[in-house]
Amino acid sequence: MAHLRFKALDHIQSRSKVGFDIPAGKVSDYFGELAFGLKQMRVSLSSDSYEKVAAAIKQGKKIEIETAEAIASAVKTWAISKGVTHYTHWFQPLTGATAEKHDTFFNPQQGIEEFKGSELVQQEPDASMFPSGGIRSMFEARGYTAWDPSSPIFIMDTTLCIPTVFVAFTGESLDYKAPLLKSMDALDRAATRICKLFDRNVTHVTPYLGWEQEYFVVDKALFEARPDLVMANRTVFGHNPARGHQLDDHYFGRISPRMLEFIKEFEYEAHRLGIPVKTRHNEVAPSQFECAPMHEEANKSADHNQLLKDVMDRVASKHNLRILFHDKPFETLNGNSKHNNWSLSTDTGINLFQPSNSARENLQFLIFFICTIRAVYEHTDLLRASVATAGNDMRLGEQDAPPAIMSVFIGEQLSKVLENLQKNKDIKLDKGDNVYMKLGIDKIPEIILDNTDRNRTSPFAFTGNKFEFRAVGSSVNVSNPITVLNTIVADQLTEFYKTLNKDLDAGTERKIAIINLLREYVSNSKKILFEGDGHSKEWQTEAIKRKLSNTRDTARAMDAFISKKTVDVFKRMKVLSEMELQARHEIMLENYIMKIQIESRVMGDLGLNHILPIAVAYQNKLIQNAQGLQQLGIDNAEVIKTIKEVSKYASQLKADILKMIDARKIANKQESYREKAISYCDEVKGEYFDMIRYAVDKLELYVDNEDWPLVKYRELLFIR
Repeated sequence: MAHLRFKALDHIQSRSKVGFDIPAGKVSDYFGELAFGLKQMRVSLSSDSYEKVAAAIKQGKKIEIETAEAIASAVKTWAISKGVTHYTHWFQPLTGATAEKHDTFFNPQQGIEEFKGSELVQQEPDASMFPSGGIRSMFEARGYTAWDPSSPIFIMDTTLCIPTVFVAFTGESLDYKAPLLKSMDALDRAATRICKLFDRNVTHVTPYLGWEQEYFVVDKALFEARPDLVMANRTVFGHNPARGHQLDDHYFGRISPRMLEFIKEFEYEAHRLGIPVKTRHNEVAPSQFECAPMHEEANKSADHNQLLKDVMDRVASKHNLRILFHDKPFETLNGNSKHNNWSLSTDTGINLFQPSNSARENLQFLIFFICTIRAVYEHTDLLRASVATAGNDMRLGEQDAPPAIMSVFIGEQLSKVLENLQKNKDIKLDKGDNVYMKLGIDKIPEIILDNTDRNRTSPFAFTGNKFEFRAVGSSVNVSNPITVLNTIVADQLTEFYKTLNKDLDAGTERKIAIINLLREYVSNSKKILFEGDGHSKEWQTEAIKRKLSNTRDTARAMDAFISKKTVDVFKRMKVLSEMELQARHEIMLENYIMKIQIESRVMGDLGLNHILPIAVAYQNKLIQNAQGLQQLGIDNAEVIKTIKEVSKYASQLKADILKMIDARKIANKQESYREKAISYCDEVKGEYFDMIRYAVDKLELYVDNEDWPLVKYRELLFIR
């Protein structure tokens, strides 16, 4: 194994660097050239067909088969002109990855290329092996993919990719996209009702999303020389290097030439696909980076995140690199996050989280602002569950990641606004007095202007004109947490509207009724507001006093998905049924179990078959050395001490691995997924992972560098 390590190191030193030259011209010259959206439809369809598909996208209207035939014909002509030979329905099953089955345009019987409207709109893939959480038996392979016209069709390699939802024969959602679209519809309905109180011209409200994708990059040869990276996408062993990120010298530093060539190419490919990637920079840890796009409509943004990760993987391979999207690929270093910047905008161009110079619009801002805070307070456990993964459990509460305790940061000045709103209980108005001025609502834009600081330890922070959901891990499909966020806010806005109408029917003046209701919401949900250090012990204690949950592991966090409170809110908003929630609960627990199981097996294999033999062989070398020193009459006490240390850690390693294997066998016998997940969490991972790693990392310090079988952190992370 050791020779593999040095062979990999020699390989990267001798490898020629892969360059990439961006084609001449502006990004705008080729942006979106591989995407077929409304812009392309406008020039390739009749005005009647275009209006129908535009209405379907903007208003959710059904596309008739005649229109589908026209679109299919136009798409086929466009795709073939770009060298495309196949098409596929591109969907996002509950594996967390994307899926596709390719069919050719070519009809061998007729000797022509064809693409029917029915093939555009719907397919029936063999979906028996995709997780369904008990919704279907394995022998029932029927699943349907249905075109989502709101997300642009695109070309990847020589294949036309059609974004679709994926549902069971009986109609249940088997993917991440369908619930996201339903949650957006629910939020649209609830938010639009509120907006119409202020502007009758508003007909739609759309959630927008801007994600910040963090990732590590390592050399492909070194990646392949680490079985844990190949199998688990993270390092289960590895001693902390002398220099990690403590100097902060990598953060926002100069991008190395090799990395820049890779980034330039994946950005070029992303822009061709219409992904509006805008920002790139070095992140906190060595070999860690971040990219971020312009904000887009949430569904389109979620699709683009999944697509970009695929593009990055493909381009990285060309540059002899590998991408690590795991939430915590290196134990002692900063983890990978994917901050989700979420906002709401009307079809009249108003950002509902953007304060205005108009006091009246600021009242509208406060409704959406406070209702969002209350939604988070009411559903903290569900929001925590929406970001729960085995990898994210390792990240939350570490380095710059927020803790598992859900809280909301809004800044000192806005905290004062809410405090004043709550305390000013009796608003006495003389004739001509302005209630907005009395409450300081007309001053909110100035307050926001000065309130630019951020709390990097807050899982959910207001950042001026949007909320930033910082607890999301790098590896997840963002559709899941955004579906939850959309749904709980839609439910809260619906409750607000119903209660407000009751007060209005009772004769209360509208703005007074709104302010009274907001005051009540602030009073009931202020426990969720926190401005301090989320990593501090004081906050852990304070959170207990406030009765805020701190669920550190996925095995237990997932309970929130099947609680009565969650089932009720998803039912009310018509996003997911109880059966669909139960299915997701089972699937996510099963995924968690398999991740821990794989990591456990990797640890056992590496520990027993690679590390232990090397440690024993090195111990024998030391014994020979000690015997030689003794024969020469030279003091060998230090060598004997080292022999004992190596022997101690080697024995500890073997014993703990064998105990872990026994614990895994016990966990596998648990009947329910929940019991099995908790057993893997507590008895396998919790009991043995750290101890086994400690023994291996200690041996790494003792064993001769020439003999050590695994590529070390300093070799993985500092390749230029």
